[in-house]
Amino acid sequence: MQKNVIEYLLHTAEVYPQKVAVQDSTKEITFAHLVEHAHILASKIRQFGIKKSPIGVYMQKGCDAVTAFAALSMSGNFYVPLDTKSPRIRIESIITVLDTPMLVTDREHFTELQSITDRKIFVIDDLYSSFQLMAIEDLMAEQIDTDPVYSIFTSGSTGTPKGVVVSHRGVIDYIDWAVDTFHINSTSVIGNQAPFYFDNSTLDIYLMYATGATLNIIPEACFAFPAKLVQYLDEKQISFVFWVPFVLVNMANFKIFDNLRPKYLRDVFFAGEVMPNKHLNYWRHNLPACRYVNLYGPTEITVDCTYYIVEREFRDDELLPIGFPCKNSNVLILNADMRLCAVNEQGELCVRGSSLALGYFNNPEKTAEAFIQNPLNKNYPETIYCTGDIVYKNELGEIIYIGRKDSQIKHNGYRIELGEIETAALASQMIENCCVVYDFLRKKIVIIYQAKENLNIVEFRKAILANVPKYMLPSEYHRVEIMKQNASGKIDRKYYNDFIKNGQN
Repeated sequence: MQKNVIEYLLHTAEVYPQKVAVQDSTKEITFAHLVEHAHILASKIRQFGIKKSPIGVYMQKGCDAVTAFAALSMSGNFYVPLDTKSPRIRIESIITVLDTPMLVTDREHFTELQSITDRKIFVIDDLYSSFQLMAIEDLMAEQIDTDPVYSIFTSGSTGTPKGVVVSHRGVIDYIDWAVDTFHINSTSVIGNQAPFYFDNSTLDIYLMYATGATLNIIPEACFAFPAKLVQYLDEKQISFVFWVPFVLVNMANFKIFDNLRPKYLRDVFFAGEVMPNKHLNYWRHNLPACRYVNLYGPTEITVDCTYYIVEREFRDDELLPIGFPCKNSNVLILNADMRLCAVNEQGELCVRGSSLALGYFNNPEKTAEAFIQNPLNKNYPETIYCTGDIVYKNELGEIIYIGRKDSQIKHNGYRIELGEIETAALASQMIENCCVVYDFLRKKIVIIYQAKENLNIVEFRKAILANVPKYMLPSEYHRVEIMKQNASGKIDRKYYNDFIKNGQN
């Protein structure tokens, strides 16, 4: 039985040694060289006796980042992708939570990372000198499939990011399911959009490992210009994409296929937020030969736990199903009494199975709150994760997503805790109080704040950006004389949600 994702890569490198594994905007690397370079870095890491540790990878996505991920898996450690565009304070917070013994970066980011931390830093560009290698079999000898493969840090409600830890078994089951279900093979060219610190990238990377498909990392600038993006897809002969709906919606809004259509695209997968049928219908009408798949899953699941192959017709105003459970995942829809919901009864989507994350790194309290005993099973320990997403199952057995039950949202594919934005805004010392809400209809983050009339919004925005990534920045600002309170003396969030929902903004 397979116990490590590297086994995919080793097998593929034997079958397709000279085939291009990864392409970025500056270089490409074959499967043979990917294994060779990963082997060198893994051996050097183990020289320091580092095993079963989280190791941050601080570099832009590209061939070197993929090499670092492979090396860390091979060495018996697990990787933590760090966003080079995140505020310094966020990176410092993540490194503190990790208590990592070392980080991996490149020459471009070495000085910057050195100014953030005093931990040991490996510069990947300097690691390929010859020295005594450990045998790959020895590197991997003590590893088992429940060991961590990566940790992705999500937004935390108290302002401290949470590191979701995912096991090799979770990824292996997920990739085996994807290959068996969708028959992806070595002829595919995968067009990557998701940042590596976003879990959607897991499918891109490990489909490449498992099948011999080429992973092409699309330059970020292409996504701002739909025509340029289509031209790039054709130039690289990209056949498979797994993108956030925001990108697909943007292309539909530009009506790009009225003039340009990608010639090689066969698979259009999407996840991260709700995909409107209005925009999906534009894609389906213009590219009818493509296969469209809606995937769903929180970060605490190994990428996705449900999927829906879009085959029947939908009206523009209909909700697109999130579908059916993936292999080795079981979805429970539970009502307020923690009982299974009937058909068309709304409840919280909970998940059990090997797709579950191991928990939050170095955060047993939050792990215990989120990963709980299955209330339907009183006989032995069985963990489920309650997503906070409200869904129901229709007469066709399809799961339909309704929305969030708390202040955690999905915005442009990113999972965001509104509380973290509030923490950043209050940390500016420029306002007295605030409430951040999400306008689901217009897909906007809105902040209602209590402050003096002469608040400089430009400076306020800059102050917030010092503590959170740009994708978490509010797009609308509303000043009030005093924040409305509820009977408990807390900010009346229901009032402000209704305020925005009813268009009183």
